[in-house]
Amino acid sequence: MSLITGSVMSSAGGSTTRFTTLSVTRPADGITHVELNRPDKSNAMIRAFWSEMVDCFNQIAVDPRCRVVIFSGAGKLFSTGIDLMDLTSDIRQLAGDDVARVSWNLRRFITMGQETFSVIEKCPKPVIAAVHGACIGEGVDLITACDIRLCTQDAWFQVKEVDIGLAADVGTLQRLPRVIGSRSLVSELALTARKMFSDEAKSCGLVSKVFADKEAMMAGALEMASEIAGRSPVAVQGTKINLIYSRDHSVPDSLDYMATWNMSMLQTHDVLKSAQAAMEKKSPADVPFSNM
Repeated sequence: MSLITGSVMSSAGGSTTRFTTLSVTRPADGITHVELNRPDKSNAMIRAFWSEMVDCFNQIAVDPRCRVVIFSGAGKLFSTGIDLMDLTSDIRQLAGDDVARVSWNLRRFITMGQETFSVIEKCPKPVIAAVHGACIGEGVDLITACDIRLCTQDAWFQVKEVDIGLAADVGTLQRLPRVIGSRSLVSELALTARKMFSDEAKSCGLVSKVFADKEAMMAGALEMASEIAGRSPVAVQGTKINLIYSRDHSVPDSLDYMATWNMSMLQTHDVLKSAQAAMEKKSPADVPFSNM
């Protein structure tokens, strides 16, 4: 049985049936593939997606068999973002006797949406986003919460929210400036809602690699995931956690946090195993690191 409740999954290659908006498979040992799975609706994100993402990544976070995640979209494109009909219906149903109570419930609704993508960042397992075709609105919210981003030559990205009368409120405005480092470019993208194509995405640092097509990208993502999965999970997960901590804190605070972190983590057997492998001129993939 898979850790994902109520679904059957083999150790590698099996798929789950638990979710309605996501497909979760294990293409290889240590690797989990999460796929947006509404291809007939352009992978538009509905309310069920919000809760399923939180459920999925909370379980991945504590699944010792998973060391790295690949996140992609089924069908012809990655995602057109939020399903506007679903969003409008949800907002109209918000209850409250006055403005304060309606506002309170709306704030809670927004924070639920934020957690949908923050849960990726909170998951200690590295997440590789693999984007093909359009990545719009909440699609950008999703990928900016990932650790590594890859795309195809035909991929394009759009911070679309201003075109539908709102400011992006579930992560893009907070994470994108840290991802690409240019507040001017972020402001331009967010205020004009123009499309950014793969060549510009690569040059500004939104993605680290561009592939000819989806097949090549998924092969590249799997190869990269295998490289990560072959390393010590103590080292890999500690690296992700400290990279995110250092992004949001000063250098002195981050160094102090790192020292506190490693005062226990350096006592792992993985350090000695890795040193022995290096002396024997072996690859880290040849070392049998325990799951965690």
